[in-house]
Amino acid sequence: MGMTNAVEHDKWTEIKIYVPISDIETAQNIATMVVPYGIYVEDYSALEEEVDEIAHIDLIEESLLNKNKNEGIIHIYINPDENPLEAVSFIKERFESVGISDFKIEFEDCLTEDWQNNWKQYFHAMPIGEKLLIRPLWENEFDAQGRKILNIEPGLAFGTGSHPTTKLCLETLENYVDENSTILDIGCGSGILSIASLLLGAKSALGVDIDSLAVKTAVKNAAENDFDESRIQFIQGNLSDKVSGKFSIVVANIVADIIIQFNSQVGEFLEDDGVYITGGIIENREDDVLLSFAQSGFEVVERRENNGWLVFVLKKA
Repeated sequence: MGMTNAVEHDKWTEIKIYVPISDIETAQNIATMVVPYGIYVEDYSALEEEVDEIAHIDLIEESLLNKNKNEGIIHIYINPDENPLEAVSFIKERFESVGISDFKIEFEDCLTEDWQNNWKQYFHAMPIGEKLLIRPLWENEFDAQGRKILNIEPGLAFGTGSHPTTKLCLETLENYVDENSTILDIGCGSGILSIASLLLGAKSALGVDIDSLAVKTAVKNAAENDFDESRIQFIQGNLSDKVSGKFSIVVANIVADIIIQFNSQVGEFLEDDGVYITGGIIENREDDVLLSFAQSGFEVVERRENNGWLVFVLKKA
């Protein structure tokens, strides 16, 4: 008996969602809410223009040219401990609430190895903002073009940097980090924002995450970028409960409800002229979050948006 369980336990469920191209961005944002890890999208609507732009060739594999250009497929992977039906019902409910009616959902089991490899083939080195290139460790063919390289082993559960809100936070940090910056990164995940800050010249960074696996991943990623504990540390904790001292930049890329909770704490860890950067906020929570900023004595100095996700830059009012 024991044997079957071991095999069963390794099975991830792959959910495929077929949606019209016109709904793909909204659908992708909803899918990302269900699983912040393990999602990739097939969208061939602009295939020929994209290939032409990048490579200036007209040799596209026949199989790709025959793909449906009016429909995209979102692949989601649900780990063995979670219930795929829950994810599906959440997705259906959200789709209906935003008016996506024309969709189809299929699911099947897949072994962990397949999913790990499937996922990796869709994640490549990626320029962010003006100064950084995020490079997954398995990618050896890339041209840094003078950018600072952020080496990352994203791990299945933590940010690859390709999520719209992570991108926005990275682009925002680029405008605020200088050689005197001290960074506090709340909900640090794979450590991507902390490590990027050091690559952008910051003096030091402290990352906090409630998940011990995230902290381990972040420590590994810092080492991959040749930063040690003298400049960067990661600790397991709930929001600021293990944090002391003051920082010139506090960044929290989490979700609206937790940001609202954290807003009342962040003031004591932020230098008076410091900057508080928040991400992970979905547009329809904007009003709640803005109210909470005001109640906690912050004013918005910048609002950025990408694919329905928002990032705010705040200062003490």
